[in-house]
Amino acid sequence: MLEIGLLLFASVLPALWLINSRAPAPTGLGVTDGRLAACPSSPNCVSSQSDQPSCSIDPLPFTDAPETAIARLASLVESFPRTRPVRRTADYVHYEVRTLVCRFVDDVEFFADRQAKVIHVRSASRLGYSDLGANRKRVEALRAAWSNTASAPGTTPAP
Repeated sequence: MLEIGLLLFASVLPALWLINSRAPAPTGLGVTDGRLAACPSSPNCVSSQSDQPSCSIDPLPFTDAPETAIARLASLVESFPRTRPVRRTADYVHYEVRTLVCRFVDDVEFFADRQAKVIHVRSASRLGYSDLGANRKRVEALRAAWSNTASAPGTTPAP
């Protein structure tokens, strides 16, 4: 029985890689009127600008200049494994993050809201329905690392 399961997994995995490698980048990413794209109805997305309780996550507060905050954030995110920068402006950063086993691509975006002094975040899977909480775990791991950098020299602790 174990052999059958391993055989099925071994035959399905290459198909998943092929499908995932051909998945185009989603349209509509970026910032429009001060907002990141809305999360889909599937439970594989989190956003600090979401009105859906199941998708909602807190933004990252900052007290330094927005450009400094984005640079600090970029340094943190780029230290995460399997992360590739896609686009960066003064107030916005987009990354592709690949999952470890199946190499699925998740799109992770950040937008520095200068007025509110927070960095909004959106992390969403490109394919599938559920991500088993991977996007939320990623953002919470980033939040922990972000909190640790807030007390680094040259920064001000976050409230």
